[in-house]
Amino acid sequence: MFGRGSKLPISDEERQWVNRAFERLSALLGKARMLDAEVVLPIPKHFPDPYAATEDCLRRLLLRICEYMDVDRGRIDLEVFPDHVTQLREILPFWRGASGGCAGLYLRANDQSRMVIAVKDSQLKDPLALVATLAHELGHVILLGGELIDRSAPDMEPFTDVLTVFLGLGVFSANTAARFEQHGGGGRQGWSMKRLGYLSEEMYGYALAKFGRERGEDQPEWAKYLSTNVKFFYKRSQSWFSSS
Repeated sequence: MFGRGSKLPISDEERQWVNRAFERLSALLGKARMLDAEVVLPIPKHFPDPYAATEDCLRRLLLRICEYMDVDRGRIDLEVFPDHVTQLREILPFWRGASGGCAGLYLRANDQSRMVIAVKDSQLKDPLALVATLAHELGHVILLGGELIDRSAPDMEPFTDVLTVFLGLGVFSANTAARFEQHGGGGRQGWSMKRLGYLSEEMYGYALAKFGRERGEDQPEWAKYLSTNVKFFYKRSQSWFSSS
């Protein structure tokens, strides 16, 4: 489908940024973390627990993702908050935090004693996006909580998205990067799109192709779980790697 000289789905500037992100993560965490990472998929093997939109299920889900990302669950408090972030800040005025996109927050006590991951109540109804959100916020625990990067860095959020790919959660992050929703009412009907996270589907496609290439995976089993759009960008990036 894609011959020699296949064009990347991202700009050269974006390609170089993703490459540098992988290099930075390898320096910060060790390349072995990526090479040895188990790619987590939306299958019973990785998520065997029945899921319902409850806080108990959310806590079990967080524990499982902590295990996949090698994060100490005991360091983290979990909160569910109404969809308006300002309400959370009124409830927890003594926390300072960084937004984890449109769906979650990472916060830390001023005395550095505890960390909080907080997710919107509406996220509990969308388990795939919930996994992506929790993975992103746990990325903050690793990078910000571990004082590996400065929270003021201009690319801190997209860098955290790349971390989810680096540690094997990229299928979830990529597949929920863009979500289409049908809506209707008053005799009208239509579609809308919302974006979760900070990387585009095109950038995820390239990042996943680089992830596979770094691990020596030419035809990884996990690629079949990518959404249609992401898989298209992933294959274009794979073809580019093969021809470059």
